[in-house]
Amino acid sequence: MDLKTASIVVTGGAGFLGSYVVEALRERGCTRVTVPRSAEFDLREADAIRRLLDAARPDAIIHLAAVVGGIGANRANPGRFFYDNAMLGTQLMELSRRAGVEKFVALGTICAYPKHAPIPFREADLWNGYPEETNAAYGLAKKMMLVQAQAYRAQYGFNAIYLLPVNLYGPRDNFDLDTGHVIPALIRKCLEAKGRRDSEVVLWGDGSPTREFLYAADAAEAICLATERYDGVEPVNIGSGREIAIRDLAAMIAEQVGFDGRIVWDTTQPNGQPRRCLDVTRARDYFGFESTTPFAEGLRATINWYLARRRVKP
Repeated sequence: MDLKTASIVVTGGAGFLGSYVVEALRERGCTRVTVPRSAEFDLREADAIRRLLDAARPDAIIHLAAVVGGIGANRANPGRFFYDNAMLGTQLMELSRRAGVEKFVALGTICAYPKHAPIPFREADLWNGYPEETNAAYGLAKKMMLVQAQAYRAQYGFNAIYLLPVNLYGPRDNFDLDTGHVIPALIRKCLEAKGRRDSEVVLWGDGSPTREFLYAADAAEAICLATERYDGVEPVNIGSGREIAIRDLAAMIAEQVGFDGRIVWDTTQPNGQPRRCLDVTRARDYFGFESTTPFAEGLRATINWYLARRRVKP
C-alpha cells in the first residue's frame, strides 16, 4: 500500500500509541489521515461507524482504539473490558468489509497469549492455553479480531492483518496510578515517594515476573511497515525481543529518578503473567521491522517527559 496516496482512518489516533502512528504516517507523506474522536464517533455503535466510513472513505483502517488498563483496572472491569473491546473490533471490521475498505490493520495484545506459553512467545502458541486470569477478558476480546480477520479473509477475501504488540512505553504514556501500566506507574510512584522523602515505596507482587517493553515510536514504525508491506493471514508479534524482571525494572527507575529508599513488595497482590518475551522473527522477515531504541534511552526520555509535564523537580 502506498501510504502517500492512501486515505487512512486511525482509531485511537489521539491516544498514546495512536499519536505516534499518526506522526509516522505524516512523516511518510500521508496527508489523508482521519482520527475519529469518541465524543463524535462512539465506535461501539454501528451507526457511528457508518457515519465515520461515509465521511472518511478510507482505503485502510488502523484499529488502535481499545479500553485498556493495568492489573488493577482489568480486575475491576472484566465485563466492561470484554464488551467494549469486542464491540469495537467486531463491528468495525464487519462494516469496513461492507464498505469496501481495502485493508484492515487490527492491533491485538500480548495479553492474548496463554499464561504459561513457552518463552519466547511464538505466534504458533497463541491457542495452546488460557490467558493469565487477571487480564483474560481483555485478551480474549482482542484475540477475537484474529479469528474474525482469518474468517473474513477465507470467506470474503478481505485483507485484514493482525499484529500483537508487547507492552509499550514512552513519552505521552498514561501516568494515572489506577489505569496506567507498569512503567509510568513505577516512575510516578518513585518520584512522588522521593518528593515526600519517603523511606520506602510499596509495589505489587514479588518482583519476579518479567516483561518485554517496546518504545512507542518504534511500535508506530512497525505498524506503518506492516500497513505498507504485509498482507498475510498469520498473526505477527511486535516487540524488542528482550525481557527484564519487574524487580530490576523498579531498581532501574528508582536509580534514574534519584529515589534511594527501599522497594517493598506486597505479595498479597497479584504478579500477573509470570514471563513475557516475544519471538520477533516474523516482523523482521515479513516486513523488515526491528526495534531501534535502547531501553535505557527510552526510559530516560519517558522520565524527562513526565518531569517536564508535571513540573516535578528532578
